[in-house]
Amino acid sequence: MLAIGYNTNGFAHHTLEDCLAILADLGYDGVALTLDVHHLDPFATSAAEVAALARRLDALGLRRVVETGARYVLDPRRKHWPSLVSEGRERRVALLARAVAIGAELGAEAVSVHSGPAEPGLPAAEGWERLRAGMLPVLEHAERCGIPVGFEPEPGQFIDRLEGFDRLREMCGPGLRLTLDLGHVRCTEGFPPEEAVRRYAGCIVNVHAEDIRGREHVHLPFGEGDLDLRPALGALVQAGYRGLVNVELSRHSHDAPRQAERSLSCLRALLAPA
Repeated sequence: MLAIGYNTNGFAHHTLEDCLAILADLGYDGVALTLDVHHLDPFATSAAEVAALARRLDALGLRRVVETGARYVLDPRRKHWPSLVSEGRERRVALLARAVAIGAELGAEAVSVHSGPAEPGLPAAEGWERLRAGMLPVLEHAERCGIPVGFEPEPGQFIDRLEGFDRLREMCGPGLRLTLDLGHVRCTEGFPPEEAVRRYAGCIVNVHAEDIRGREHVHLPFGEGDLDLRPALGALVQAGYRGLVNVELSRHSHDAPRQAERSLSCLRALLAPA
């Protein structure tokens, strides 16, 4: 059976402690911790607080991955800025290095990263070089810490498709792993999510799940789109995937407890045949 987690970006109106308690009470196996200004601020959280959180997660029996997709953690006015391919990208690299350190201290199974958006008119060659130069020290730091880094292609960002991940992995080496968002595959690729699972089974370290309507990049609760996740979940089982499958509903914090309960029931129902 796959292990199911929930991303804390879907609990923006709860304290982290309350969020974790709710998820554990509902029966979740783990949590995807999005480092943000209101949840485990990466630049304001002490080592003692991280250690206390690790103990709390252990007590609740929650596995964990660290996510770095907070929208305004570096710039309060511009989403996902600076990015790994923008001016000021050194701040993003520092955030990712801090995320790796926190992940190692928490005993996380992976740290998830993304390229972020590019500035209009940026030459592609320069974007790739910026991305490579930013990722290499993060990967070296992660190797020293003994924690894998999962790179997530995301619609609207410099790397939005899996072919971009392939190219980046060729540039950075096989130590770069994949965070596979099943809904993103529906939005950007010419093949279904289950095919992506089969193609990339050997390097997936983190999975995101949500519903999608058509090819529009809007994360929806299960049942509100038209994406059939059953084949992809079955492919993960068949591939022997041992990581977390994390529900990602960042736009539904206003209804977080109900959405978390409903999402777990939906995924368990989809997994029953698998």
